[in-house]
Amino acid sequence: MKVAVLMGGMSSERKISLKSGGAVLEALQARGWDAIGLDVTPDLPEALRRESIDIAYLALHGQFGEDGAVQGMLEIMRIPYTGSGVAGSATAMDKIITKRLLARTSIHLPGDSVWRRGEEMPTGLDYPIVAKTPEGGSTIGIAICGDESTLHDSLPGILGRGSEVLLEQYVAGREITVTVLDGEALPIVEIIPESGFFDFEAKYTKGRTKYEVPANLSPQITREASEHAVLAYNLLGLRGVARADFIVDDSGTPWFLEVNTIPGMTATSLSPMAAGAVDIPFGELAERVLLGASLQISRQDGVA
Repeated sequence: MKVAVLMGGMSSERKISLKSGGAVLEALQARGWDAIGLDVTPDLPEALRRESIDIAYLALHGQFGEDGAVQGMLEIMRIPYTGSGVAGSATAMDKIITKRLLARTSIHLPGDSVWRRGEEMPTGLDYPIVAKTPEGGSTIGIAICGDESTLHDSLPGILGRGSEVLLEQYVAGREITVTVLDGEALPIVEIIPESGFFDFEAKYTKGRTKYEVPANLSPQITREASEHAVLAYNLLGLRGVARADFIVDDSGTPWFLEVNTIPGMTATSLSPMAAGAVDIPFGELAERVLLGASLQISRQDGVA
């Protein structure tokens, strides 16, 4: 079977996607797969047909890749693909919808308000708050605002990515992430940025962030964060590999921030780091994800 690793794309996370896709492509080829890389553009259907692709490995981040758009196209073309389906991808991509769906569970969620362009700003905001675009990733379109003036100054950059802004209670503490692979939580990674904030520069500049895996957490915190990551994964209908991010406050409460349905996939990314802690090397992880590729919508006309 011929595999296409879909990468790049048309989102603000294009450069990161190209790194993930390149690493996955190299790993799959090293393990004997007939795999090629395809940069996702509007002519993707034509490229998939031209190359006679049998399976698509999604290494896309952000819009037009992680939001259900490409997944829907692949369903129509009947090309099995890795990761979550259309509904799960679209739901998890939107932080507001995700929080509303998880609100009646045991998962700890920071309080929030939603501001939409043209509306009055919600009153009674308790600063500091985190203002973020609901569909952003890679810490793009996010600002920590200590007062109303900072919030208003931050809005133009956030609104450039949509018409809604999620205004979320700021939680101080330790940042951790839990990778879920095929429904099971992997060892927790603690993220320790040099600057104190895991922003784009800290995330992608070598030496600016330290990582500890397994994270030095109490058994109770480890169990609760892992259980909540799996709970979110299942309730959102996710598949393959996904990664849930949390902040652990001083009292030991893990506060859920978001879930990524296509986390970074380079040899030094967080999910491969967690897999490595249980002796799953990068190439084996990439192949395991590929072997889980499937179609998730049945055609009603009986045609395969």
